[in-house]
Amino acid sequence: MYLYFFQKLVIHAHQTTPHLSIPMNDESYDFDDDKEAVKFHRLYAEQGDAEAQFNLGQMYREGLEVAQNYKEAVKWYRLSAEQGDARAQCDLGMMYDKGQGVEQDYKEAEKLFRLAAEQGIAEAQGNLGVMYHEGLGVEQDYKEAVKWNRLAAEQGIAEAQGNLGVLYEKGKGVPQDYKEAVKWYRFAAEQEYAEAQCNLGVMYYEGYGVEQDYKEAVKWWKLAAEQEKALAQCNLGVLYEKGKGVQQDHKEAVKWYRFAAEQGHAGAQTYLGEMYHEGLGVEQDYKEAVKWYRLAAEQRNEGAEVNLAIMYDEGLN
Repeated sequence: MYLYFFQKLVIHAHQTTPHLSIPMNDESYDFDDDKEAVKFHRLYAEQGDAEAQFNLGQMYREGLEVAQNYKEAVKWYRLSAEQGDARAQCDLGMMYDKGQGVEQDYKEAEKLFRLAAEQGIAEAQGNLGVMYHEGLGVEQDYKEAVKWNRLAAEQGIAEAQGNLGVLYEKGKGVPQDYKEAVKWYRFAAEQEYAEAQCNLGVMYYEGYGVEQDYKEAVKWWKLAAEQEKALAQCNLGVLYEKGKGVQQDHKEAVKWYRFAAEQGHAGAQTYLGEMYHEGLGVEQDYKEAVKWYRLAAEQRNEGAEVNLAIMYDEGLN
């Protein structure tokens, strides 16, 4: 009986970023002494100053010169949000979304994101777009997802640009348009957003919305892989093994498969098992092959399950 090797394919995973709840980027910490900043913000926050309350909330959330305390962060964000501070509304929504300092409550998160989004806060618009895409706290509505992601994307939020690319690629809430998907992926990828770099690599690999170009696929996957994006690491390994867009190099393929496999990527674990079984880029080692097949099989990877069964049948364990 021969080992059944599944054809190594680039693995597609075009999907929205997991619900991020994008925090505000605050630029108000201009103090030479952070302890002095805490003292200053607390003084004014206790007098009801909304901006100081927001800043104090951020300090507690991040643990900046105070012990990190989500409940305290929520307290100060809420006081600021109740005065209409859009930044505090956005970040309080994030706390509800993540269940930090409060019980997780998507409906409350959506309500707060909307208040901030309607005041033009890009991070809140992006978060609201994801909530509509995923149906979190609202009825799933791809058109609304497109609307809010676009508003955030046009303000330069990389996650929203990447998610808008997904919606165009999949034709959800808009007519399917690969060129438009590539456009938004590129905007996000150029901001070093790993999800978008990974998806842009797939577009070049497949020739969706662009001319097929394996070298460009390598370029974008390498950028994402260097940010420890497991899918990109696995796909980069495939290209090195096949010699597409790069010179064939089994050792380099093994390197990238290993990076992804150690993050638990089942496809990469299967491919790494095959490299050990065949002795490609590594010394042939059946025990290592079995080890990686087993890890992938435990995730119900079909190729790993078949190969593992054959290795046991032939006593190669």
